[in-house]
Amino acid sequence: MIDSHPVRRAGLPPAVLAQMVLGVFLVGNLVVVEALFLTAGAGKNSILTVAKFFGMHAALLMLLQLLLVARLPWLDNRIGMDRMTVWHRWVGFTLLWTVLLHGSLVVLGYAALGDATVSKTFMALAGVPASLLGMLAAALVVVAAATSARRLRRRLKYETWHRVHLLLYGSLGLAFFHQLMEPSAFHSSTAAHVYWWLLWTASFGSLIVWRLLVPLYRNLYHRYEVAGVTHESHDVVSVYVTGRHLDRLPARAGQFFIWRFPGHHPWGWANPFSLSAAPDGRSLRLSARVVGDTTAGLRNLPVGTRAVLEGPYGALTLMHRSQPGALYIAGGMGVTPIRSLLEAETGTDVTVIYRVRGPEDAVLLHEIRALVAARGWRLHVFAGRSQDGVRPFDPAQMGAGVPDIASRDVYVCGPPAMTSAVLAALRALDVPGRQVHAEKFALG
Repeated sequence: MIDSHPVRRAGLPPAVLAQMVLGVFLVGNLVVVEALFLTAGAGKNSILTVAKFFGMHAALLMLLQLLLVARLPWLDNRIGMDRMTVWHRWVGFTLLWTVLLHGSLVVLGYAALGDATVSKTFMALAGVPASLLGMLAAALVVVAAATSARRLRRRLKYETWHRVHLLLYGSLGLAFFHQLMEPSAFHSSTAAHVYWWLLWTASFGSLIVWRLLVPLYRNLYHRYEVAGVTHESHDVVSVYVTGRHLDRLPARAGQFFIWRFPGHHPWGWANPFSLSAAPDGRSLRLSARVVGDTTAGLRNLPVGTRAVLEGPYGALTLMHRSQPGALYIAGGMGVTPIRSLLEAETGTDVTVIYRVRGPEDAVLLHEIRALVAARGWRLHVFAGRSQDGVRPFDPAQMGAGVPDIASRDVYVCGPPAMTSAVLAALRALDVPGRQVHAEKFALG
């Protein structure tokens, strides 16, 4: 059944509502943590009191990290994994400095308390089980943060970075037991005991349910398998996946899945690909450019190959439509979610801009032309290089081509440079931010 949504005309935009809910959740928990800190009593000296303050906030940051990567559907469908991944990154670096401050102050506090050197105090604390767990948790946070720094991250393969990043789950487990064994925080009062247990249970529970149990259930229930492979061009291939009861899969046009084909690809090979056709309850389609050894293998997937899917994910959907008119802008393989959105689009005032380097790169163009022609929409294809004078995203040119652009919803998907140019042009044209819908999907 093709996803379609009427234009929403009243109420808060879904993304704004979700951000408000997340903000209220964060502020509410900060208030609780501050209250617990103030009622827990002072530490053995002023340094250890400050250390406890940072320790309690480090625990809260860790739990926020869990929620941001738990892929809760209500948040993901409204905010998008790309934006929450950015937040996860910045919360992670905040967590790093909070953990380092907490650990350093603990060592300094006990060194002052025992009138001992910092090194001697550190070694003594390492012999205490609760402190040792905290040290190990902090070390794993440091390793994960170091490999996430942009300079080093660019040098690492995604698979390598991902394996290192999984250490954070070990860090969370160690931090939980560290806090559990620390009476000044976890057991300072009945309220603190109940609060921390509820928060840890809810955070870990969300992660286990949505990252493990739900994907496992859906794969067992739907039994995804390859139904066919189509060569769209010399370097683009489409893969059709079918399964049982796909009409019950909560997938929307514009969303993406994380795809695996075990038995034909290594289990560690996983990539996010958007649906290139609106889900119809019978099959799902991905279209990908062949750029390496793993994607090259998509060409030769035998019919009947088992597929393992995680998702659907993403907020680039018609849920966010608020205006009668729409402008869809695609570039390169960013055309795939735009193509599926166009199939689900029910409006009559729609303009499509498709930006490619050359005519041979305009994949799925024949399908887009058919949709546009059948529904009386407008299509503009721009092929060529910017240095050759092809600049469709110059604000003046965009404004002239779509004079009422400020009163339209604008959906954008394409290479980062193109997306940035489009977003800058939309700001220059005073298109309200709530009407601009762009999403970058990536695992790291």
